[in-house]
Amino acid sequence: MQIYLDYSATTPQRQEVAAKIQQVTSTQWGNASSLHSWGERAALVLEEARFQVSRLINASDPETIAFTSGGTEANNLAIFGITRQYCQPQHLIISSVEHSAIAEPVKLLENWGWQVTRLGVNRQGRVDPRELNASLQGNTVLVSIIYGQSEVGTLQPIEDLAAIAHDRGVLFHTDAVQVAGRLPLDVKGLGVDLLSFSSHKLYGPQGIGALYRGRGVELMPLLLGGGQESGVRSGTQAISLIAGFGMAADLARKELVEERARLRELRDRFFELLADCPYLIPTGDRLHRLPHHVSFCLTPPLAGEVTGKAIVRQMNLAGIAIGAGSACHSGKLSPSPILKAMGYDDAMALAGIRFSLGKETTREDIDWTAMVLKQILERLMAKMAVLR
Repeated sequence: MQIYLDYSATTPQRQEVAAKIQQVTSTQWGNASSLHSWGERAALVLEEARFQVSRLINASDPETIAFTSGGTEANNLAIFGITRQYCQPQHLIISSVEHSAIAEPVKLLENWGWQVTRLGVNRQGRVDPRELNASLQGNTVLVSIIYGQSEVGTLQPIEDLAAIAHDRGVLFHTDAVQVAGRLPLDVKGLGVDLLSFSSHKLYGPQGIGALYRGRGVELMPLLLGGGQESGVRSGTQAISLIAGFGMAADLARKELVEERARLRELRDRFFELLADCPYLIPTGDRLHRLPHHVSFCLTPPLAGEVTGKAIVRQMNLAGIAIGAGSACHSGKLSPSPILKAMGYDDAMALAGIRFSLGKETTREDIDWTAMVLKQILERLMAKMAVLR
């Protein structure tokens, strides 16, 4: 039995998406900047996809969408696109639970002399809006707060945070890579100036993402060249990937309400099935949470002796794919900075595991996975008792 429960890392392409990509690759493969009919056909594909992607986040103007190579580039473009406009280092604010695609660029800016405030979070991983208000300074130029945390599933109060930043005339960006296609997104309602998201989290192709840039928001491009994507992202557009992204976004928008409810039901059942397991404690906010996300830490004495990566390997041997914290950190045996920021000690911050559900996940998958996980943990406990 094979069960995939790592949809936060990536999702499989839908058949409709794969078919769209194949069609465009075969018949509409031109350069969208060319003036002849081949270019015109590609340009039509490009603008249709831009419209589809813009509708997913309720952006009224498709031209506010700039296609990138993925969520990482979109985040980097948001951070550096704003900060590189300043000759002298200024001040910016992020949370202490950002994805590395935000945390690492900001760390580099800090090395270059920028002042950085990292807002703390509570045990559930939530930012207190009052702390943001107290942290804003006269030279603050950008606030960037992740919307849905990939490791622990916590959702941030983005609308409140953006309003606080705007009251002081400060731009606001959010990394919504984990949210897009899973929860309704409305850039106007949220009040954000910049929003990053990615195709492969919503059953589209890997290697393509987007940055929403509100009207009037100036960005300095990372890549210089032909001035594609309204001048903020030069380079010939990957038409087939963009078409696949557009198709995936359109399907996600149409199915979002029903799928969100289904995933929430499965998520809550999973938590309930493991509520009596003495070797696990849930992580993240149970109320303000991504609908597809379940996460735990091992408890002592397992924590300190067994890592989350070890549980991933054991589950994989049983034919079940899960994650150990952030996929982008899965190759490093070091405590999770996210769990550390939430107040967990080193042993527990090494012992986080994540289950993320998706379109193919069934009730039977959840029941079987919970049973297998309990058996693995009981076996590890028994082994530890013998060794002692």
